[in-house]
Amino acid sequence: MDIPRLIDPYGREHHYLRISVTDRCNLRCVYCMPEEGMEFEPSDKILTYGEIAEVVRVSAGMGIRKIRLTGGEPLVRKNLEQLIAMIAGIPGIEDIALTTNGMFLAPKAQLLKDAGLTRVNISMDSLQPDRFKAITRGGELRKVLEGIEACAKADLSPIKLNVVLMKGLNEDEIADFIRLTRDHELHVRFIEYMPIGHNDAAWKSLYLPLSRVMEVCSEQQWKVEPVAAIPGTGPSENYRIDGALGSFGLIHPVSSHFCQTCNRLRLTADGYIKPCLAWTEQFHIRRVIGDDEAMRRMLMDALRTKPEHHEMSHFLKADATVSHTPTARRMSQIGG
Repeated sequence: MDIPRLIDPYGREHHYLRISVTDRCNLRCVYCMPEEGMEFEPSDKILTYGEIAEVVRVSAGMGIRKIRLTGGEPLVRKNLEQLIAMIAGIPGIEDIALTTNGMFLAPKAQLLKDAGLTRVNISMDSLQPDRFKAITRGGELRKVLEGIEACAKADLSPIKLNVVLMKGLNEDEIADFIRLTRDHELHVRFIEYMPIGHNDAAWKSLYLPLSRVMEVCSEQQWKVEPVAAIPGTGPSENYRIDGALGSFGLIHPVSSHFCQTCNRLRLTADGYIKPCLAWTEQFHIRRVIGDDEAMRRMLMDALRTKPEHHEMSHFLKADATVSHTPTARRMSQIGG
């Protein structure tokens, strides 16, 4: 049988699947979830590890090579290392990464590595404990730092730190984060705040274009040079200040989208394939798990609906009009 490759109408070949293993999280970060929290899905609505592995198996046969596990917070899901081991055993899968807030990472890092995890991205939006606690609504910076140390010991590298920049909240820490890369083999990635599920005045007031990062480098009189792609950096533009062990990167989906090179699909915790993070289109693949051919058809159907780009920059305009319906699901429900 001739199995189709995951190529969309614009010729983009997809080899990257982001999997949300849960919509639950132990934190309530200001850019991800409302302060009152979310109404989480009941456990029977969440994909089992076996179901996730089946989706990965079929999609790997169509060209998926990279997996990223997300949430919510993926480490609130029990025995995540079991899923990692299942995925690692699927032919064709070459890379398994984890995005985490790091709060539960320290005691799990070596176990995850042993199961087959390749590397980690750790969300860390401030280097100041009180501010970190305020942005995350309860997080402890100390635990995240312990998680970073544990990952270094377990050789889960490269270790990337995700920093969502927000005007008036943490933009004054740009230089501090870049200084962190001078003496540590860490890769800081500054990410623009995206209007996923809440295109409102609050988002607009906090949005900061990443041109500010390069302005700070100029103000500090740092010599900055571009660096070659770091494993798993995806759409990040990567740089290094002179003599630094690590690097910093810019991910700017709003001010300068990178949709022309998008190679990813998303599997939500409740079993939907999303071809684009920004729009409402989704396909309930859970209902056809067990039928490989039906799963392949659904994956290809999802790709056929994928737009050329997401149009997030339009949301900055007062009279924005867009070509698709923006998703109402928050980032924690989709998996980023």
